[in-house]
Amino acid sequence: MNTQIWHGHAIRGARAAALIGCTALVLTVIGTTAQAQPRDLARQTLAAGDGWASDGTGTTGGSAADAAHVHTVTTWDGFEAALADGGSAPKIIKVKGTIDANAEGCDSFAAPGYDFAQYLADYDPAVWGYDKVVSGEQEDLRAASAAHQDVAIKAYVPANTTIVGIGEQAGFKGASLQIKDVDNVIVRNLAFESPLDCFPQWDPTDGDTGNWNSEYDSAVVYGATHIWLDHNTFTDGDHPDSTLPTYYGRIYEQHDGELDIVKGADYVTASWNVFADHDKTILIGNSDSASTAAVDRGHLKVTFHHNLFTGLVERAPRVRFGQVDSYNNHFVADSTYSYSFGIGMESQLVAEHNAFTLTDGTSAAKVLKKWKEAPVTADDNYVNGTETDLIAVHNAEIPAETLQPGAGWTPTLRTHVDSPKAVPGIVDHRAGAGKIC
Repeated sequence: MNTQIWHGHAIRGARAAALIGCTALVLTVIGTTAQAQPRDLARQTLAAGDGWASDGTGTTGGSAADAAHVHTVTTWDGFEAALADGGSAPKIIKVKGTIDANAEGCDSFAAPGYDFAQYLADYDPAVWGYDKVVSGEQEDLRAASAAHQDVAIKAYVPANTTIVGIGEQAGFKGASLQIKDVDNVIVRNLAFESPLDCFPQWDPTDGDTGNWNSEYDSAVVYGATHIWLDHNTFTDGDHPDSTLPTYYGRIYEQHDGELDIVKGADYVTASWNVFADHDKTILIGNSDSASTAAVDRGHLKVTFHHNLFTGLVERAPRVRFGQVDSYNNHFVADSTYSYSFGIGMESQLVAEHNAFTLTDGTSAAKVLKKWKEAPVTADDNYVNGTETDLIAVHNAEIPAETLQPGAGWTPTLRTHVDSPKAVPGIVDHRAGAGKIC
């Protein structure tokens, strides 16, 4: 039995399990000699039947790109230029090393005259109070500074694109990938360090004692279709929330989410990723409003399988409206844990064959969190190695938020379902960037 350490969590599993299904090598037999030949990750496409992204036309990304539209990039400027080249013609972008979208630091975005010390003085609740939103010169300058950062760190991904990391150390820091209103995108083998919002806004009216609100997710799927996110790692990197300062008695929150799937996005598969050490992690559907409902109803079809969720507080994911299939994932909780699945407005979540590793004293009743009345299917899940009826234990311990069983649909787009008992040993060894073996 092997033991590995992932962000302070002991991970156990058989080496054989770690090797099952590895896709990086193809054995070809010439005579009597078997030779291992590396498969070109950049040309791989999503397998038929592999989650919602395989539905309909499937997801092929930029696999059909000609030689002129295959780029290897090492800088943010080079990455943006590669995205722009050829419009929606099939393209492959190979990322080498870590690319920092904020290499020049937050001061490079600041509007002339913006002074954070003055901002703190102007909007101190002892001076400003909690009854109205902030306004005035420093708030205007903060907003202008935030607009500069927004333009600088967001990269818009065109249709028919594959973005793939080369080797085990490829990825992005301080960047926000925007997959917006396009079709057919693949993102694989990349490590994302969550972007820091350099200019969070103080909202004294948010809650009883105000809050700092931030922008920028590592990746946003907005109105896009046929998206495959595979073998990526999402973390807060060198800037976890525990390192952030406190002002006005509230944490100076500089993180938003790791992944958002919103505004009528559809046919998404997220497989073999690691989502680690974050608070509000994944949002599917971003509002209960009537205008949002008109866009999202009938959409937001998303599959999560063989992902590792570790050291998270909440939203793994929080779901509104969508038919979401979550199976064969491993959830590892620590002392900050709040919940995994958020049951939101008109959601139709199927959460099956998953494994949960909870700390002593953390009840399985916390796995499901009810935000709105919506049915959920939660069968064959194991908590600390024991099969557990997540709905029953939730309803027994939190009767004020009774959940109704039966999401009303049955997922069919699954290539292989592992025993939930085996999931920790399989997923913990194989999920994340650099693990396509």
